[in-house]
Amino acid sequence: MKKLLIMGFMLLLPLNMASSPISAAAQKPCISQSQVKFENEFRKLWIDHVLWTSNYITSATTAGAEDQKQVMARLMKNQEDIGNSIKPYYGEAGGNKLTELLKEHIVVAADIVEAAKSGQGAKVNQLNKDWHRNADDIAAFLSSANPHLKNEDVKKLLYMHLELVTGDLSASLVKDWDARIVSIDEGFSHIMIMTDAIADAIVKQFPDKFKSE
Repeated sequence: MKKLLIMGFMLLLPLNMASSPISAAAQKPCISQSQVKFENEFRKLWIDHVLWTSNYITSATTAGAEDQKQVMARLMKNQEDIGNSIKPYYGEAGGNKLTELLKEHIVVAADIVEAAKSGQGAKVNQLNKDWHRNADDIAAFLSSANPHLKNEDVKKLLYMHLELVTGDLSASLVKDWDARIVSIDEGFSHIMIMTDAIADAIVKQFPDKFKSE
């Protein structure tokens, strides 16, 4: 009788295991290689955005720096790369539009750097308004293109990005290197949060493009 009970328990065991949390997790579909590739490449492009923006601030605020023009060219190339990265999903026009908006973002940022260097407070304030208006335009573009992105959420993410870049610049101008390191570190952390939010929304909007192989 005891043996029969044990055998009965063993027959029921696979059913119990199949309904366990571990088994349920194992049955979830794996993330496809195409999704991993897209998310990693998209994140790198935006990390480069923070990297080259910070490098430009270094060049623009360092006396005798000779690489400002070259760094700006590399920074502008990064905006083209980001725009190109969304063309498989939003087409040529969509990618070009994002590049256009991001280049404006960089141009205004560079103007803010120059105005701040020369102590033109009123001009900095006006440019800062233009910078946030451009962020509004970027948020509007992304949220209108993707139903999984809320305009206000994207706007908040972009505003925080502007705040952290401003912190980088402000610390550089007063040579507060410890504060600058904090701003840069926070800038990298934040850009990954923002990038992942956008990438996740793209994957949700175009699931057929990220099917498991």
